[in-house]
Amino acid sequence: MRALVDDIVLVTEPQVEHALSLLLTIEKTVTEGAGAVGLAAVLADKERFRGRTLGLVLCGGNIDTRLLASVLTRQLAREGRLSQLRFELVDRPGQLAAVVAVLSQSGANIVEVSHHRIFTELPAKAVLLEVVIETRDQAHLAATIASLRAANLNVEVGGH
Repeated sequence: MRALVDDIVLVTEPQVEHALSLLLTIEKTVTEGAGAVGLAAVLADKERFRGRTLGLVLCGGNIDTRLLASVLTRQLAREGRLSQLRFELVDRPGQLAAVVAVLSQSGANIVEVSHHRIFTELPAKAVLLEVVIETRDQAHLAATIASLRAANLNVEVGGH
């Protein structure tokens, strides 16, 4: 290798996942992780490659569909487009509706809801509400969180 290779660029797993996601969502091209490392390397050090003509080899479509789905979902979470919200609510009628109303007014899409009364360490008069939402981007997520807090809803963001 020393005779033929000038340099080796190392990339992280999240960088490879990001490159896989970009290739699929923008280029509509499926590769396995090894096939996306070239793009990951370019994105990891943009200044190094700026203004140069590049050719990337995209190869290896041998990726499990469940792994690909996981990579894409994790990327949505990193971008703030998919988030898990946790609420500790008083157990009384209308609390779930209040959360849903604010999310609806904010333009967030509810993907999943879990409402826990029994299997929680909260007091008996409290419930744990976990909601997975879809937003446009980090700014939309931040505005949605601000709207929830302005409505006096105690919210924690997880899933990033």
